[in-house]
Amino acid sequence: MATQATTQPAGAVLNDIHAGHIVEALRTGVAQADLLQYCHEMNSAVAVLLIAGGVIFLLYGFYAFKALVTINAAIIGAWLGVLVGEHLGAVLPAAIIGAFAAATVTWPLMKYAVAVMGGLIGAALGMSLWRSFGLDPNFAASGGGMGLIFFGMLSFILFRTSVMMFTSLQGSMMLIFGILGVIYKFNGIEPQLIDSKLSVSPFIMPMTVAFAAVIGIIYQNANGEDEAKVEKKA
Repeated sequence: MATQATTQPAGAVLNDIHAGHIVEALRTGVAQADLLQYCHEMNSAVAVLLIAGGVIFLLYGFYAFKALVTINAAIIGAWLGVLVGEHLGAVLPAAIIGAFAAATVTWPLMKYAVAVMGGLIGAALGMSLWRSFGLDPNFAASGGGMGLIFFGMLSFILFRTSVMMFTSLQGSMMLIFGILGVIYKFNGIEPQLIDSKLSVSPFIMPMTVAFAAVIGIIYQNANGEDEAKVEKKA
């Protein structure tokens, strides 16, 4: 399975994520086993891009948050365009239009875009914690909703802190999943051993993501501008 994934074009990732999968993920969250399976099947180029993007988000998210938030919006817009384009028979044009439209709307509404990004990250974090604690997955949307509201409101109260927190969290998730995607491609490593270790201790991955995010927040805060400049920049 992993060998087939290495020959898969990177653009096919968007086509593999269908609306039905997203709806199910929004309802029940994504189990750690599913995330590990995604890492198994991840394209090598995508894994490398995740690592590079994760480092940028972690270390330079505060300086380049406008560009990074716009890129996030463009990716989401491209994915939505792919979903529409599949039914119209024009995937590539629809993806380009979706990415351009999302980026165009995001740039002048940056504060609200940061709130949306924070809300989405909070929802993912809330659902992940819900599943990690072994709670009923059918109600995982409750944990996601609490995370969405809390992180979304936080962006309006503490803008500077929120930017550093959101970019660090996203960067840490990208970095960890990218590293796992690369590790699974090495022939000398047994994927089942990694899966079993993470399954026995389900908090290893969340703690690793949190640890990397804290490092990113500390680094960005130590090299950041004052809050007034950030508010003006937004």
